[in-house]
Amino acid sequence: MTGAPAGRPGSLVVRGLHYTYPDGQPALSGVDLAVAPGERVALLGRNGAGKTTLALHLNGILAPDRGTVTVGGLVADPADRAGLAELRRRVGIVFQDPDDQLFMPTVAEDVAFGPANLGLRGVALRERVDAALAAVGMAEHRDRAPHHLSFGQKRRVAVAGVLAMRPQLLVLDEPSSNLDPAARRELAGIVAGLPVTVLMVTHDLPYAYQLCPRSVIMDAGRIVADGRTGRLLADLELLARHRLELPFGFAPPPARAAGGVPSRAAGAGADHGSWA
Repeated sequence: MTGAPAGRPGSLVVRGLHYTYPDGQPALSGVDLAVAPGERVALLGRNGAGKTTLALHLNGILAPDRGTVTVGGLVADPADRAGLAELRRRVGIVFQDPDDQLFMPTVAEDVAFGPANLGLRGVALRERVDAALAAVGMAEHRDRAPHHLSFGQKRRVAVAGVLAMRPQLLVLDEPSSNLDPAARRELAGIVAGLPVTVLMVTHDLPYAYQLCPRSVIMDAGRIVADGRTGRLLADLELLARHRLELPFGFAPPPARAAGGVPSRAAGAGADHGSWA
């Protein structure tokens, strides 16, 4: 587990996190995870491994049975309403279906919704919205209705809405799902250029390899592996034990598998693997 000073902006420290669903089914069983400021980390695992449940603890949507979540020195406390509001500003979650997050008449109004609720008004609010839309390449669509956008455009607007809150940690839930190849490539370029800590929940192993130098694998509510993404994806026995598979014909280059993913692999223009 990579060390991450608990007080640094953008850091995430999860210690001994346990959570049981209301029906008595354990979902998290002692999760420990540390993410340093500025890291991009992929959270991998089969369906039901506990990935989304963990993500929902990071901004207080769910409260653990025991254990702690600390973001930039702020410890999540469900009883502290002011602290919970600040936690939700620090941790932005982009859900798998952007329609779950887009509900205002125009793109600009949707992106403005969060900062306006924080009290931002006038020129400051306009500048915040403009910056967020520019960061995802959607500035020219500011006056369009979200339901008239393509799925990939909707996802970018959802990302902009979270970025407008100036989060320290961005959580992306299956960001590549339902995207065509061009939209997938465009989103990768956006994510690679964001100056925030990123935790990417995904089944898309090549996308994790492209964007995240480090990955962790969850299974049965626990972290079962943590390391360089290239090394983990090259371990076919490890993947098979936890019901993860690379797409047919895809394999990390042997040199990367032995030595880890070089830093340039985080950029959208890097060599992201090979197809046999």
